[in-house]
Amino acid sequence: MIWGIVRRKITSAQVIGQSVSKIGPRCHATAQKEAILTCRGFQRVQRSSYHILSGNYVCSTPRSEVIELIQKGSFIGSRSRLFSSDSGDLVDAVVPFMGESITDGTLAKFLKQPGDRVEMDEPIAQIETDKVTIDVASPQAGVIQNLIAKEGETVEPGAKIAVISKSGEGVAQAASAEKAAAQPPPAEEKPSAEKQTPESEAAPAVKDKTPSEPPPTAKKPTSPPSKPMASEPQLPPKDRERRVPMTRLRKRVATRLKDSQNTFALLTTFNEVDMTNLMKLRSDYKDAFLEKHGVKLGLMSGFVKAAVSALQHQPVVNAVIDGDDIIYRDYIDISFAVGTKKGLVVPVIRNSERMNFAEIEKEISTLAKKANDGSISIDEMAGGTFTISNGGVYGSLLSTPIINPPQSAILGMHSIVNRPMVVGGNVVPRPMMYIALTYDHRLIDGREAVFFLRRIKDIVEDPRRLLLDI
Repeated sequence: MIWGIVRRKITSAQVIGQSVSKIGPRCHATAQKEAILTCRGFQRVQRSSYHILSGNYVCSTPRSEVIELIQKGSFIGSRSRLFSSDSGDLVDAVVPFMGESITDGTLAKFLKQPGDRVEMDEPIAQIETDKVTIDVASPQAGVIQNLIAKEGETVEPGAKIAVISKSGEGVAQAASAEKAAAQPPPAEEKPSAEKQTPESEAAPAVKDKTPSEPPPTAKKPTSPPSKPMASEPQLPPKDRERRVPMTRLRKRVATRLKDSQNTFALLTTFNEVDMTNLMKLRSDYKDAFLEKHGVKLGLMSGFVKAAVSALQHQPVVNAVIDGDDIIYRDYIDISFAVGTKKGLVVPVIRNSERMNFAEIEKEISTLAKKANDGSISIDEMAGGTFTISNGGVYGSLLSTPIINPPQSAILGMHSIVNRPMVVGGNVVPRPMMYIALTYDHRLIDGREAVFFLRRIKDIVEDPRRLLLDI
C-alpha cells in the first residue's frame, strides 16, 4: 500500500471535512493545520496544494483533473531494485555496466547451466567486449532455473541473461517436467524398430535388381577426362579446414592496427644496446631487492625509467595530433603490451614519472597477472601516452612495432643475444639487444626520434645517469 499525501491550507475544521469529501470517498483526513489523505490502492505519491478561501478551496488544477491523475497513477515511477523480478523467489541476472565507451558485448559462454548451484557474486557467464572479457556475477545464492540469452548473442548492459531461483523449487519442478517429457520417446522407439525390419528385408530385393540392369560403369573407362583433370590444381578437401568466428577482442585489435596504418605516417628507427651494466645491476641486487620490496627485479623497470627520461627530454614524443592542434601531455602513462590467449591487451602504468623501480615492478606484475587471468578492467587499459612492446620474451630478434592510437610512438624491445663487439680495441662477447622506435612522422621528426632512442640507449648502458640526472 502506497500513501498519497495532499497538503492543503485550512481555516477551520469544518472546511476540512467539506474539502476532503469532495476529493474522493476512499480517502480520510486527519490534521489540525493540514489535511493528510491516506489513499489505498495507489502505487505512486503525489502532492498537491490547495488554498482555502471563504469556506471554499482553490486548486491550481481542476478537481476532476486531480482525481483523474490520482486514479490513473500517472506520476513519477518508483525505482525497482536491480536484479529483482516480480516473484520474490526468482532473481534475474543481468549484464553489468561495461564502461563508458562500450555499449554492447558478445555472450561468449555460460559458466553455469540450469540446475547448477551458485553462490552470491559467483561468475555464471562471460561477455567479450572490444577490450576485455567481463564476468556476469550471480546477484543471489540459489539455483540456475533457466538461461534467457544464448551463447554468441550480442547483449547490452541491463539485459537479462538468466533466472536464478533462491529456493530451487522452480528448478525441481522444471526438472521433473523434463523427465516426464523424456519418458514417452523410448516407448515410441519400439514400433519404429519394427518398421525398420521390413525395410531391411526389402533391401536385398533392390540389390537383386541392380545386377540385371546394364552396368553404366563400363562406359566410363572409354572416355578420357583424365588429361584435363590433371592440369587443374589439387585443392585440399574442405573437411580439413575449420572456420572459426573472430572474437570481439581480435576484431577490435585488427581494426585499430589497420586504422593506425591508414592514419599515421609510420617510420621506424633502430639502435642497439649493450645490456651488460643493466644485467649486472640486476644480478648484484636481485636478492636484496626481492627481500625488501617483495617483488623480483626485472629488466622492464629499467626500460620504463629510461623511457620516462627520454620522454622528458623529447616532449613531442609524448604528444599527439588532434585535428589541427598538437596536445602536449605533462604526465607520462606508459602502456606495455601483454600477449594473452584471447589476444593482445595493453595495461597502463599511471604517472610513471613519479614511480621508482620497486613501484614499477609491482605495477607491472599486478597488471600482467590480471591480463593473463582475464580479470583486468577497462579503466586499467584506458589512456596511455607511450607504449613499450617486448617481443624479446618470444625470441624476436628484430621487428617494426605499430603505434597504438591515439599515441604517437612505440618502443620495441627484442631478445638479448651475445655478439662480438669491439670494446677498448678488443673484440669481446657482449649481450646486445636491438631496439626500435616507430613514430608518427607527421609530428615527430627524425632528429627527435634518433635523440629519443639514443637517450634510452645511454641510460640502459649506464643506469647511473638516472641518479645524477645527466
